[in-house]
Amino acid sequence: MRPVSATITIDVPRERLIDLISDLSIRPAFTDHFLIDYRLERIEPVGVGASARFRLAGSGVWLDTVIERVERPHLIRESGRGGRSNRLPLFTAWEVAEAPSPSGCELSLTFWTEPQTPFDKLRNPLGRGAPIRRGWVRALRRLKDLAESGEQVERLSVAGGDRLPAFVR
Repeated sequence: MRPVSATITIDVPRERLIDLISDLSIRPAFTDHFLIDYRLERIEPVGVGASARFRLAGSGVWLDTVIERVERPHLIRESGRGGRSNRLPLFTAWEVAEAPSPSGCELSLTFWTEPQTPFDKLRNPLGRGAPIRRGWVRALRRLKDLAESGEQVERLSVAGGDRLPAFVR
């Protein structure tokens, strides 16, 4: 699939926005309209190594993502796999640039896949790019509302994650 891009201007400092994006436990708060059955894959959901698994609504295709690089305050790169037998590599890049307004920033998201097999090249399991682009555009609008409101967001957690620190010898 060709790269799908979306851009939005958000009136919050870049550092706050990077904190929101790099925390996968917050992600369902702004992507749950097109990414469903969201599950964290690691107990620590923030920063490099954090990963999650979810389905693309309407298609039933499972996708994985792992944060592989965070360059504060301007870049987050994720990679993952999805589709049939998890063999379709996919990538997401979040770029945060300074905006003309003194307290704001501009967020650009790019999502793309790199099919490896002829079957995946002919029949992309994620479908056409337009529905995915619409989903990301709406997600960025919801992220803007969430970031600018400053209200507390309900975080997703790993089942049993809280019990680990209690068992110390």
